Amino acid sequence: MSLPSHAQGNPPPWSGKAFRQGVVAVANPYAAEAGAQVLEDGGNAVDAAVAIAYALNVVEPQSAGIGGGGFMMIHLAETGETVAIDSRERAPAGATPGMFVGVPNPSLQGVAVGVPGMVRGTEMALERYGNLSLARNLQPAVRLADDGFAATPRYSEASCSSRARNSPETEAYFCPGGAPPAVGSLVQNKPLAETFRKIATNGGDCFYVYMPEKGCDIAKGIVEGQKFNRPQAPNGKGGSMTFADLENYQATLRTPVESTYRGYKIRAMSSPSSGGLTVTQMLKMLERLPIGDESQGFGFGSTKTVNVMADAMRLAFADRSVWMGDSGFVPEPSRGLLHPNYVALRGAAIVPGARITPNPSPGDPRPFENPDVEAGTLIPTAEPVTGPGETTTHFSVVDKWGNLVSYTNTIESGHGIGVFAGYRDTDASFRNFGFLLNNELTDFNLTPTVNPYTGGPGFNDVQPGKRPRSSMTPTLILTPDGKPLVAFGSPGGSTIINSVFNVALNLIDHKMTIQDAIDAPRVSVTSAASSVSLENGFPQDTVDGLRTLGYTVSTGADIGSVQAVVVDPKTGKQYGGADPRREGTVIGLPRPRSS
Repeated sequence: MSLPSHAQGNPPPWSGKAFRQGVVAVANPYAAEAGAQVLEDGGNAVDAAVAIAYALNVVEPQSAGIGGGGFMMIHLAETGETVAIDSRERAPAGATPGMFVGVPNPSLQGVAVGVPGMVRGTEMALERYGNLSLARNLQPAVRLADDGFAATPRYSEASCSSRARNSPETEAYFCPGGAPPAVGSLVQNKPLAETFRKIATNGGDCFYVYMPEKGCDIAKGIVEGQKFNRPQAPNGKGGSMTFADLENYQATLRTPVESTYRGYKIRAMSSPSSGGLTVTQMLKMLERLPIGDESQGFGFGSTKTVNVMADAMRLAFADRSVWMGDSGFVPEPSRGLLHPNYVALRGAAIVPGARITPNPSPGDPRPFENPDVEAGTLIPTAEPVTGPGETTTHFSVVDKWGNLVSYTNTIESGHGIGVFAGYRDTDASFRNFGFLLNNELTDFNLTPTVNPYTGGPGFNDVQPGKRPRSSMTPTLILTPDGKPLVAFGSPGGSTIINSVFNVALNLIDHKMTIQDAIDAPRVSVTSAASSVSLENGFPQDTVDGLRTLGYTVSTGADIGSVQAVVVDPKTGKQYGGADPRREGTVIGLPRPRSS
């Protein structure tokens, strides 16, 4: 497929200093350093990713950690294959569709805790694709937790949130004396260092299996911790997780969603994430339009461009609300959602200079599961309400061999349920394991729904063992001939999908370098009915133009935090891009020699 005239001659999507021995792009400088150290010691991109993930549990505990899960996309240079490791949390066996009904603030209660997956996911990644041992890759995180680090502005700002003060133990740690740690003050987490040592010595079983004879009592801390019944709320509800739920947890190897946009190959996360399907559907709906052509009014940030982006988001999120869920439990029509005829039918509603009204309804992609089917019809339906998370983290890595990792990891909301894994010992003291428990199960529908097409339960209703629908979208862009070009992703709840969408358009259509593509202001719409959110930086003419078309527009709030690595397919040179919206950091190797 040839590129359209307005997209031909794109400058390379890299800028800044080039490297040859590996690059890490991470939302935190300490975690970036952990990954760089592992690369310098002979680790590959997977080893570095594992080191970064555990380090982030120490320095960005509000966003991610071993009490949660995520998705790791790995591109293998030797074979050209891209694989995805799903370590998304699962509902325990005792979960029921109506378990949140009548529960006040369920995201602050133990009932929201899913069976965590990060430890099994990183273990699978290392066993299959790593160079170094889990113990070696945990060393930087152990040092950070033991010796401490200087509190960063973001760490300090997040520390005294109401969620961080949800339990006495978290309040004492994150908000000592009623105030957050001062920027630059020493932060240590000795219990977490000890937890990491247990995992390093005994492997993932020490996390998932209660073996007190080996000193492996972490599972007890998880099971007891998720029984948390928030004392501030009447009718609070703890979780139903058991030792068996932990022992039965397995990470899963997935095949990524794969499509193309203007000839470039796009590989992104598949079910139970909705990210890959949704962002790819958005791109395909806009492929017929000359995005990036200023002469036709489609320059970056123009009313026309933002108009069609917003409507693509509204259409795709309408489909997401009904048709996406854990494909191990529901018949997700992934082929139909990306069928060219279905995408053309949906995308035909996008008219530059007009807003789709009324709010777009989901389509029915099921007839398009057959690749020979012709265009069908759209059936209006209601959109179920879910509770997407707001805090996550993402990082990207490339090593000297050309392997890439794009990894999004989370505990859902900032500080999860605001409870440490732990239990009361015989002397009533709290046995603290130093990591926060997720509230991931609130990514399910909070009330049981009926799918208006099938008549069965909603695709994202709670079921035992099911993984809640996610927005995490670790993504790779490859050249038309299949050489890896960019690995990237973002945190941000349901805005993750839109951050990835924005950056992909910036790179391919607006011909930006990677850092410019990340820095540029973003647009986001997270449901068929929601308002258009614009970051600061868009022209006032665009804001006014959107309102004239009938959109409700909000401005100012940051959207996402994209971290990316780039490879020049001709020279093999490597580059990175980090997001200033958080504490994004790029470290490239080899480092300059000190004089």
